[in-house]
Amino acid sequence: MTGLRPRHGGNHPRPGERGRGAVPAMVLAAAAWLCLAGGCTAPDPGVACAGMAGRPQAIVTLYFGRGTPDRPITDESWRQFLAGTVTPRFPDGLTVLDGHGQWRQPATGRIISERSSVVTIVTDPDAETMRRIEEIRTTYRSRFDQDSVGLTVSRGCASF
Repeated sequence: MTGLRPRHGGNHPRPGERGRGAVPAMVLAAAAWLCLAGGCTAPDPGVACAGMAGRPQAIVTLYFGRGTPDRPITDESWRQFLAGTVTPRFPDGLTVLDGHGQWRQPATGRIISERSSVVTIVTDPDAETMRRIEEIRTTYRSRFDQDSVGLTVSRGCASF
C-alpha cells in the first residue's frame, strides 16, 4: 500500500527536501479540497442524500504504517497517538481498523509488507478539516519516522 513507507534509505525525501517526483503535503491537501469542492466527477452528494435523513459529508481515510526501520510501532504508542493527536481534532467520532499494507521500495524494487491502522473520519467538507488532517499526518510522520501517511478523500452522504 503506497504511503506506508518507513524511512530507511532509498530515494525518499525527508521533510523539507524535494526529491524527484515528491509532492508536497499541502499540494495533496489542496487537490483533496478541490475534489471536495466539486472538482471531481463523483455523484453530487446532495442528490445522493435526497430521500434520506443524511447530509453531504467528506469521507476521509488515513493509512498509517505501523513499521519503522528499527522496530514496529507498538499498540501503546499507537493508542497514545490516536488519543492525543487524532481524537482531539475529530472528537465527534471516527473508525479505526487494523490492516496490513504493502508497497514497493523504489531503491530495490522489493515488496515490503507491514501492519497498518486505517482511520476513517466522516466530517464536514471544509478547509478546516483538511488543515486538521494535515496536522495529523505531519505529526505521525515526524513522531514515528515515516515517509508518508496515505490519504483518500471522497464525498458522500452520511446519517448518524
